[in-house]
Amino acid sequence: MQIPLFNTVLSWILKKRKYQIDMFMTYPIDTQKEVLFNLLNKAQFTEIGREYDFSSIKDYNAFAKRVPILQYEEVEPIIERARLGNDNIFWPSKIDWFAKSSGTTNAKSKFIPVSNEALEDCHLKAGKDMLCLFINNNENTEIFKGKGLRLGGSSSVYENNNTNFGDLSAIIIENLPFWADLSSAPSQKTALMGEWESKMEAIIQETIHEDITSLVGVPSWMLVLLNRVIEITGKNNILEVWPNLEVFFHGGVNFKPYIDQYKKLIPSETFKYYETYNASEGFFAIQDKNNTDELLLMLDYGIFYEFIPMDKIENKNLEAISLEEVEMNKNYALVISTNSGLWRYMIGDTIKFTCLKPYRIKITGRTKHFINVFGEELIIENTEEALKKACLITNSEITDYTAAPIYMNGNKSGAHEWLIEFKIKPDNLDEFTLVLDDALQSLNSDYEAKRYKNMTLSIPKVHEVRKGLFYDWLKMKGKLGGQHKVPRLSNQRELMEELLSLAEDPYLV
Repeated sequence: MQIPLFNTVLSWILKKRKYQIDMFMTYPIDTQKEVLFNLLNKAQFTEIGREYDFSSIKDYNAFAKRVPILQYEEVEPIIERARLGNDNIFWPSKIDWFAKSSGTTNAKSKFIPVSNEALEDCHLKAGKDMLCLFINNNENTEIFKGKGLRLGGSSSVYENNNTNFGDLSAIIIENLPFWADLSSAPSQKTALMGEWESKMEAIIQETIHEDITSLVGVPSWMLVLLNRVIEITGKNNILEVWPNLEVFFHGGVNFKPYIDQYKKLIPSETFKYYETYNASEGFFAIQDKNNTDELLLMLDYGIFYEFIPMDKIENKNLEAISLEEVEMNKNYALVISTNSGLWRYMIGDTIKFTCLKPYRIKITGRTKHFINVFGEELIIENTEEALKKACLITNSEITDYTAAPIYMNGNKSGAHEWLIEFKIKPDNLDEFTLVLDDALQSLNSDYEAKRYKNMTLSIPKVHEVRKGLFYDWLKMKGKLGGQHKVPRLSNQRELMEELLSLAEDPYLV
């Protein structure tokens, strides 16, 4: 097939999908009910299906009452049985693939089942939808005249007991349809290289002379690659290397801390940024409009969604609500049942709804990534906004950061300790700290109350750390590339102490 004709056909196929997206936007509750009962019907004769008598469940309330909400540690034993080659435990079709993920809540590896249905009807479908939504919003796009540069994780795919495991990105690359592989760079061989730093160099050598029209990857790691491209080519910006570049499809970490750096690297008023929300457990949401930070919740991927209000997350008996009960601008922990056999699984992310017609969301953080030692209820959404303001006022830029509590000691109040790696340092770190503290108080009334007259919380203790500290920590943990990142917030000090030790006091600026 000639490439121009191939591009025209591909564009036509992707645009046709928009009708189906419009349908679930119009009938969201009906779509989700259909998803739930399709899942229950499909899995009724599995071990889990028989244990909870899926065949007799006739409505959502019965499902919610009968099936418990679980976290990974609670489902790990049955996942391990599946990894040993046992079938029909939680999903009827054989699970050949397991996405290995360390998660961001602990260092232990997680192995998330990825069924063939999930590959086809969720992950790969979402990749097509990402392109569908972009080309429908940008009729004059020429994105298919060139190639998309994909930057996945650092792990290859490995075999164990006739099942395969690896980073989700590696699993997807292994299963890409021919047309996606044809229109992507680098080659599959390079994309699946296991050693991250060697892979980065190989990707650059393969792509600097290609016509790259789109980028796909995690912002933090893509930034490393793009800066290296500038270093190797000697160009002033990325558009001098790839003049037809149109869009960056990104996800995995909050984009706000990186946007100014990207605008310097890609100095174009027409360049687009499209955010996605995906994880090893599934692909959940895609930005469906230009120039917005809202994501459309994708309702027909074989995932049934439930939501736990965050003000009830500490309750002994967790209770979730369905999509039709959610409210605007309220934090929820996300619970999913999937076409890979995860049933009422709490993935650890928190979201809020910014629109109910259609259902659009923002990612607000992690259920275990917060600081609430003193009742301040500080979440990642607060810290990202506050850091953005502090950088704007002090003309600085941040590469990475983490924060943890300093516990009270006798009559001495507590505080928050921050480690920040700057790309552009503020002239005065004390001023930066004051602006950060003021911004946090303006964004979070609980934090503001605890800061009153330093009675519970003192002003934050902010360290500027050496360049590469967070990179070194990730490398030490074997977490370079993909969606791995240093946890932004922690309610304990273990990570903080580990990073301080790695930094070594003489290297703290």
